[in-house]
Amino acid sequence: MCKTVNEHKFAFILCTNNDIYLQECFHYLNQLIIPGNYEVDILTIHDAASMASGYNEGMSSTDAKYKIYMHQDLFILNRYFLWDLLSIFQSDSSIGMIGMVGYPTVSIDGMMWHSNPLGSIPLYGSPDAAYPNADYKQYRYSLSDGITDVALIDGCIMMTSYDLPWEEKLLKGWHFYDAFQSMNFLLHGYRIVVPTPKLPWFLHDDGIFLSLWDYHDYRKIFVEKYAPYLGKSYSQIRKET
Repeated sequence: MCKTVNEHKFAFILCTNNDIYLQECFHYLNQLIIPGNYEVDILTIHDAASMASGYNEGMSSTDAKYKIYMHQDLFILNRYFLWDLLSIFQSDSSIGMIGMVGYPTVSIDGMMWHSNPLGSIPLYGSPDAAYPNADYKQYRYSLSDGITDVALIDGCIMMTSYDLPWEEKLLKGWHFYDAFQSMNFLLHGYRIVVPTPKLPWFLHDDGIFLSLWDYHDYRKIFVEKYAPYLGKSYSQIRKET
């Protein structure tokens, strides 16, 4: 792991197995407006053994303070995204992680979506997805739009300002890395927040089929490891830590 941290650097970290999605993702990344005196790394991990191991590899390969772990099929619409990220992180040093979809309570069965979700990312082809067209350039986040504390965030994008190892010893596949890392940050005393901008920042083209063949194996591991926190809100968990 890098010994020094570059306070003026962002790193996008993606595990990838599809060059078409990756190139489309790059197209949007290349449109981002970078804050002055900041630089950007884009790190791609091909054929990772698991999401957690791939993210650990990416984390150890960059000295960037701000890391954006994201799916290859997530496309950033907000060109001022990096400015907005800084605005949130620099508003409170205890904010350790930001997501775009979050859950204020750890569900009793460990299934993240059994808690009420906050935030939104339009899905490709969804009739309810109202997102700005490609010509819409001028939308900026402000803290007046609001941020909300949550216990867990969805793994489509996870943005951090501190480094904590991902749980690759227990997680050998592609599920629950997001829930485990959320609990990791929360139990280390960091806030996890979801912004509520007036316009969505991303489009997620995740298709219509999700493979869950080993999902419940990892759900059982999560439930066993974090049994004392099941059914509790982020505020209850923070009071206990």
